[in-house]
Amino acid sequence: MIKAITGTKDILPIDIPKWKYLESIVESTMKTFNYKEIRTPIFEETALFSRGIGESTDIVSKEMYSFVDRSGTSVTLKPEMTASTVRAFMEHSLGKQQGLNKLYYVSPMFRQERPQAGRYRQFHQFGAEALGSHEPLIDAEMIILAHRIISRLGLNNIEIKINSLGIPESREKYKIILKEFIKPHFEKLTEDSRKRFDTNILRIFDSKADNDQQIMKDAPLLIDHLDEESLKHFETVKQILDKAKIKYDVDPKLVRGLDYYTHTTFEILSSSVGAQSALCGGGRYNLLAEQLGGNPTPAIGFAAGIERILLACENEKSLNLPEDNIDLYIVRMDKELTAEAYELSVIFRNENINVELDYLSRSVKAQMREANKLNAKFVLLIGGDEYAQKKLVLKNMETSEQIFFDINDLISIKEKIIN
Repeated sequence: MIKAITGTKDILPIDIPKWKYLESIVESTMKTFNYKEIRTPIFEETALFSRGIGESTDIVSKEMYSFVDRSGTSVTLKPEMTASTVRAFMEHSLGKQQGLNKLYYVSPMFRQERPQAGRYRQFHQFGAEALGSHEPLIDAEMIILAHRIISRLGLNNIEIKINSLGIPESREKYKIILKEFIKPHFEKLTEDSRKRFDTNILRIFDSKADNDQQIMKDAPLLIDHLDEESLKHFETVKQILDKAKIKYDVDPKLVRGLDYYTHTTFEILSSSVGAQSALCGGGRYNLLAEQLGGNPTPAIGFAAGIERILLACENEKSLNLPEDNIDLYIVRMDKELTAEAYELSVIFRNENINVELDYLSRSVKAQMREANKLNAKFVLLIGGDEYAQKKLVLKNMETSEQIFFDINDLISIKEKIIN
């Protein structure tokens, strides 16, 4: 039997209400903050990600699903959304249409990494990107927006970490200082960290290896080497978060290794999902548009993993899902009334009433069991002596009250069901 590919997961009907609920929270919160939805193709030219994310990153070098199509173009299933959003922003000249573009998305992504709790090779993210503003106000808003969504999902065991990466000039000076610190310990680093020494040195802070962490615990910190402009920007972000009563911790070791990142970076973590605790990550990327061939455009965004957030919600039992039921189940008491029963279902469905009926030629008792299983509010019985007297019986499944209606008085039945 053919099974789903390792690292992918079927989202079954029993799980869909959780996804729909999360998506509704995302959509309504984004609307509150005036973010507009964007949808980009599921695959892009590979060059977009190799230039945007960086050739030296694990995503590009190890994890992307890339292939050459029939035209000879190398294409990649998108591993993240920021590069795609910036590409669409530039291609359609959105910056010329308005000064600030506030965009959001809900989309599948693809990375060939080791599957683990809350992490898959096809996974889903929601996120936001704001393009066009240098203001620290939008940095703070991005953190507040992400926190608002996660809080509305009922999660309590969360913490926010923030840091500043400053501007490239001060960061480059800091990298020289960091290299001098690491050099005496270089041979003790893991192979991955030794590779990052020249290509992506800030990422050594991300190493989970105990030995690397022991070396880096005394390393000089970027935040202590920032320029005055960067410190002022970061201080303003913190002031706005304080006024919004958002609790956060400054984590000087929270870094992004890519050169296009500037100023604010942040993560929202949960203790409810095990080792992979980050639910959401974001930061300012003022240099990305220019790196992709466009005009310089200040921007900031975040991405949040849906599977991981739903896992945290499940572990905390935090989701307050609406009741899953149907309005009406039509029980056919006589098989010869199949067409009449279905005609009734069509009439009520045309009135936006949720209706189900029997398609398996089951007994009346089995149909009633099915109505209970579907949590039907009402059952409409068609057939028997009542039907011979041109009557239909509507049963309230909660109170067991039965009301007799004239066979043609469907308006009264509808009003009873709705009210």
